[in-house]
Amino acid sequence: MWETEEFGDEHEGRPGVLLADGTEPGPVYFDAGSGPTVHQSTDWYVYDGTLGAPVATEMRGACSCGWRGTPRYPLDWEAVERRKPYLFDTSGPEDDWDAHITDVQARTVPLPVDLTALLDQVETRLTALTADEPLAAIRAAAALERMTRRTAADAAYNLDTVDGPDWDSVAQALGISRQAARSRLTHYALRR
Repeated sequence: MWETEEFGDEHEGRPGVLLADGTEPGPVYFDAGSGPTVHQSTDWYVYDGTLGAPVATEMRGACSCGWRGTPRYPLDWEAVERRKPYLFDTSGPEDDWDAHITDVQARTVPLPVDLTALLDQVETRLTALTADEPLAAIRAAAALERMTRRTAADAAYNLDTVDGPDWDSVAQALGISRQAARSRLTHYALRR
């Protein structure tokens, strides 16, 4: 799985697969015997035809947000080490996912340049403080948490209008889904 610190599981990438007919298969289920749980997987390497799984013929980039890459990459099962599938080259799909993330970031609301520089300075200083004076770093982190809690609550409050926020715009500006945007703003607003 590929992810960014900023977007986390909202944009978790992975190599996706396609069957010979061009469709994306559903999860593969593994019956481990009796019991209420049945393991399932959508990892690309389970689509190798064993244990009743369909055989994937191509890979492409995939993201948890629903995005799917257009380029397709042939999947040569003879080149995949059965016990070490992670050694197989999935750089094409990953590069496509990286381009998707770059596009998502380009559509988010930009931070002011001076604020970005300040945040970088604070991170650099806190990183050094963590090594030299860990208790001071913890105190500084607590101060930042209080400040960001207040700022987030005030910003969430200021976004609210008579008709409520435009959730599509909020989601795009933050680079996350509508549901995650609503959840985040509600979380911030309730901290007020």
